[in-house]
Amino acid sequence: MNEEGQFERQLAERLATLRTAAGWSLDELAAKSGVSRATLSRLERAETSPTATLLSRLARAHGLPLSRLLAEAEALPVRLLRAADQPRWHDVQSGFERLMRCPPLAGFATEVIEARLAPGAELAYEEPTVARLEHHLCLLEGCIRLTLQGQSFELTAGDSISFRVLGPSVFANPGAEAARYLLAMTVPAL
Repeated sequence: MNEEGQFERQLAERLATLRTAAGWSLDELAAKSGVSRATLSRLERAETSPTATLLSRLARAHGLPLSRLLAEAEALPVRLLRAADQPRWHDVQSGFERLMRCPPLAGFATEVIEARLAPGAELAYEEPTVARLEHHLCLLEGCIRLTLQGQSFELTAGDSISFRVLGPSVFANPGAEAARYLLAMTVPAL
């Protein structure tokens, strides 16, 4: 099994574990997430590859950031993560690619991902997966239009923005080249 297939299997197991740990049936998770029971069943058996939007709905239902859902599926309990070993996930449908640069250590909540968004691609999230999740985005290449709480922000290479997502959000690449950015996320201390 190739590396991508192995990750898909681990993600399927992670999704099934989360659902059963919550004590939810497939029907209950379908009602909470807005994802059909049939799709959930196929995901948990690794018969289909999820999109970023679908994973976002599942993460929100479980009260997790999308990146944490993916990071925990990757299950890499290491302090040093070599470039060649950093888990990569690609949603071909949306044009979004994610590379886990710095997964959180046990007991901590900060993580850093590198993301690439294809030209013309757009990721729309209905609501945040976790309340009060803090984001720090630094655009390395290309351009991004970020819409938060109805307000649009245009970023070009070198720009950074810090924010908390309180409602719907959209990450869009209006440019002719791929946008590449680093995104650090953390849950505030209680």
